[in-house]
Amino acid sequence: MGYVEELRALIGHRRIILPGSLVIIRNPDGRILMQQRKYPYGRWALPGGLMDPGESTVDTAKREIREETGLEVDDLKLLGVYSGPEYLCAAPNGDEWYAVTTAYMTGRYSGALCVNDDESLAFDWFDPYRLPADMSPTNRYIISDYLDYIGNL
Repeated sequence: MGYVEELRALIGHRRIILPGSLVIIRNPDGRILMQQRKYPYGRWALPGGLMDPGESTVDTAKREIREETGLEVDDLKLLGVYSGPEYLCAAPNGDEWYAVTTAYMTGRYSGALCVNDDESLAFDWFDPYRLPADMSPTNRYIISDYLDYIGNL
């Protein structure tokens, strides 16, 4: 049983706040890695996930990328921390939580990209100006900030 399941066993279905991290990984062509998730089924999102107790946000980002993609990331640069009413999430069983997401970016990665069958359907590299239609709306905000950042370099 993971941390969130243990927490739910104690508090039931009460709305909670959960921290997590994600990473915008760009390849040498400037494309960014997107994950087609199993939940919500078929929706594209940036790879990342929830923090485990005792982890830093950087540790969370590196672990989640490794678990979800098979890649090792390095030289993470903070893009921003995202929270608010638009970050309310809901599970199929009705559990709700507010996500507080720390977003990082990097162009440094190694390893072989592989699909984790528990969480992903596919991965693909997208031009950040031409994103898939069915993607996480909150990830669009984060990618917009990323485009502003790289446009100001």
